[in-house]
Amino acid sequence: MIPPGSRRRRETRRFLSGFLATFIALAGCWGGGLVWFANQIPGEVADPFTPTDAIVVLTGGQGRLEAGLNLLTGEKAERLFVSGVYRGIDVKTLLRMFRQTRTDLEDRVRIGDATNTAGNATETWDWIRQHDIRSIRLVTAGYHMPRSLLEFHHAMSDVTIIPHPVFSDNVKQEQWWAWRGTALLIAGEFTKYLLARARHVGSGLIPTAKGPT
Repeated sequence: MIPPGSRRRRETRRFLSGFLATFIALAGCWGGGLVWFANQIPGEVADPFTPTDAIVVLTGGQGRLEAGLNLLTGEKAERLFVSGVYRGIDVKTLLRMFRQTRTDLEDRVRIGDATNTAGNATETWDWIRQHDIRSIRLVTAGYHMPRSLLEFHHAMSDVTIIPHPVFSDNVKQEQWWAWRGTALLIAGEFTKYLLARARHVGSGLIPTAKGPT
């Protein structure tokens, strides 16, 4: 007869072994996914020339708004929507901050105040529907582009989206694993990407309530 104490120790070891094996497997999957994700981050603007109906800038990083305004003044689109501007800042103030003096730009720029990427996509879609826009050039940081495209394609599946990444000297995309700050940034972005994808999958599994017929 096996003493109760020995049985409990054996069950505990079995549980810990199973937990450790599961943890290692999940960590391996996450690590492999991280490498895949890092390879999805663009290293250049693949299509800098095709005009679109509008330019959409997601604020929050170096060079994004400057790139969007340069595209607008370069006549790459008729309209510019800036998503994620601090509340209280209007178009005039925004243009003055970036030393844009052309008087015609004010009527071509609109701003939104979303606080996250999913909100960026939602408020952009609301604006797009008002103006019958069929194509956009999406301007955001290179590392932020995969998650932005995920959210935007989910929000507006019928709209053509041309990615226009911008790059910061502080983000070392080549050999990103060797730079602690960049590695943490990309790892965090990959985790957010996974959560966003899980949210979309989950929302697709929940039946939508039907209204009265």
